Amino acid sequence: MKNTLLTTLLVFKNTIREELIRSVHVYQIKDGKVREVEREFVFSESGSYGEMRSTPILRLQKKLCVAEVSEGYQNGVWLCIFSFHRNHKPQFSSIPNLLLLSRNLKLRTIPTLLRDLRVIYKLEKDKDVLSDSTGEERQGNNKDSQPLRKVVPVLTQDLNFLPYEDDMSESPDNKLDVQALPDADSAEKKKRASSDRVAKITLSELVKYFDIPIVEASRRLNVGLTVLKRKCREFGIPRWPHRKIKSLDSLIHEIQEEANNQESDDKAAALAAIEKRRMLESEKENIERKPFMDIQSETKKLRQDIFKRRHRARAQVKNNSTVSSSSSSNKTTIET
Repeated sequence: MKNTLLTTLLVFKNTIREELIRSVHVYQIKDGKVREVEREFVFSESGSYGEMRSTPILRLQKKLCVAEVSEGYQNGVWLCIFSFHRNHKPQFSSIPNLLLLSRNLKLRTIPTLLRDLRVIYKLEKDKDVLSDSTGEERQGNNKDSQPLRKVVPVLTQDLNFLPYEDDMSESPDNKLDVQALPDADSAEKKKRASSDRVAKITLSELVKYFDIPIVEASRRLNVGLTVLKRKCREFGIPRWPHRKIKSLDSLIHEIQEEANNQESDDKAAALAAIEKRRMLESEKENIERKPFMDIQSETKKLRQDIFKRRHRARAQVKNNSTVSSSSSSNKTTIET
């Protein structure tokens, strides 16, 4: 919004239905007037986020003085989990992971809240820069201070998650020296994908890689393994379906060979094998559409029967080989 200044942002969580989130935004307009807006959102764990039409119930339940609200304040079933006041010192404490774009990419789907959060992200970044420069001035003015020791920079960002979008500046200080790392090749391979790239990954794109291990899939998608697992949870995939798809492919190949072998000798058996193959192919398509599905009990029984058949065939081959070797040895003894 043009000609407005965010002065307060309060975020509340419903203590009964934890997926419900409410926010109170206070803006100072150009002519000095104050505008308050209350919004309600659904933060679904399995689905996307969304904003709902809402009435200002936080201010109707009892008189709410936004300037005095801090984290831990409770208004009925609504618990304040984050408070920002531009005119207070400090303006805010730590931002919860739920409201960090680097930890929660679904915030992109609710721009009315994300827009104000970006303002706070920028203030947090500026605050860190200011505190660093103030500390250097204090050390320079202290004549009795000890010689400064070399400070080793510490990476505060969790490498299992994507970085803050606002922190991805092009300044030389923010770039890692890949050559200085012990394993430059592996570091380059593990370079994290951009937030936009991760957000654009769809279920139909993941389906293409269900037939390979998840490590190989993350390499081909050019995203980290942890990021890919988190993306799977967003789509409701509790476990990478590579083993299920591979097992079904093996069964389909086995049944196809059986149909080919019996096509000339037993037409009925060949038709039955073709029907089984169609059933397996249909089940594979269902698992690709709904990766959380398990293999059907009939398919598991069929797989067990095929395993037993293979075992008996190997045992028979081994037994025939032993008998043949024994007969050859006896014949040689008689001739001698």
